[in-house]
Amino acid sequence: MAKERQKEGSPPDSVISIIGPGMKVVGDCTTDGTLRVEGSVEGSIRAGKAVVVGRNGFVDGDVVTQDAVVSGRVRGTITAESRLELQSTCQIDGQVVARSLQLEEGGILNGTVQMGEKPRASAQGDQTPVEPAEKPRASAPGAPTPVQETLKVPEDQ
Repeated sequence: MAKERQKEGSPPDSVISIIGPGMKVVGDCTTDGTLRVEGSVEGSIRAGKAVVVGRNGFVDGDVVTQDAVVSGRVRGTITAESRLELQSTCQIDGQVVARSLQLEEGGILNGTVQMGEKPRASAQGDQTPVEPAEKPRASAPGAPTPVQETLKVPEDQ
């Protein structure tokens, strides 16, 4: 049956690979299609189409792809050449490089963000800090602080 599917020729970018709950991969993962992580990966991920990190998924390494949706945890650099969606349950510790970024309220992003038409990964830690466009409003003691704020990214010189 696997040979029959191979003969029919599904394009490699339409293939979805899944690292299921309870599964742990140690090493780098590469695919031309989409990789969904519901377990854990200790190593880098390179996917030609997309990477999806589920709510209980964990990646300890770099992620490079066209589009990414993160609901779980990533410790490393995420490079999304097109679009990156960080959902409310995500926790990112590291650098984010993306053409377009959506961060839902509640999502945690600890690191640097680089956005633009042609995102470039920093070579030797040459990172441009991102500053809030306006000063955050003071809130009552003990009140939750909003996660979403407008960011002003310095333009290339």
